[in-house]
Amino acid sequence: VVVTIDHWLSSVTRKPSINCDDRPKDAAITLIVIHSISLPAGVFGANLVPAFFCNELNLDDHPQLQSLQGMKVSPHVYITRRGRVIQFAPFNRRAWHAGISSFGSRLGCNDFSIGIELEGTDHSRYTNSQYRKLAVILRALIAKYPALSLGRIVGHQEIAPLRKKDPGTEFEWERIYTEVVRHSS
Repeated sequence: VVVTIDHWLSSVTRKPSINCDDRPKDAAITLIVIHSISLPAGVFGANLVPAFFCNELNLDDHPQLQSLQGMKVSPHVYITRRGRVIQFAPFNRRAWHAGISSFGSRLGCNDFSIGIELEGTDHSRYTNSQYRKLAVILRALIAKYPALSLGRIVGHQEIAPLRKKDPGTEFEWERIYTEVVRHSS
């Protein structure tokens, strides 16, 4: 997998979302934010998450979905429990994944970050397939965007600590760092 000239990943499913816009002109990509999501909460494989990211979710499908009324969000990339990768926005565009956030002294992380959602919860273990795909994608992103490095990969809870807990305590940070480094050339 590589990042193409038009800022999409090669060899993954593309499902363009309108929940993105242009980044500010001077905003280089300097951060990767890891998230988790499942719809309804704790339910995996229902295929409701991609519909949510494309404003196609039927809120009547489950009572828990009512709280999503009017929300317009999308990451750049989503990785299912089985390791299927779907890209919703090219990396040169600002996907709406971080919300009210800050990293260091910079506010509005959507302006300068790439958002990657993992199908899961902030208290569930992630799958081997997800770790493998995430490592491949992280290597491709670090190779393409010079300001990115292992130290510029954070969880949503680090940029929005009062609002978010994902990807959660079960996310194996050391494992993903090791996987990215092990296969880098």
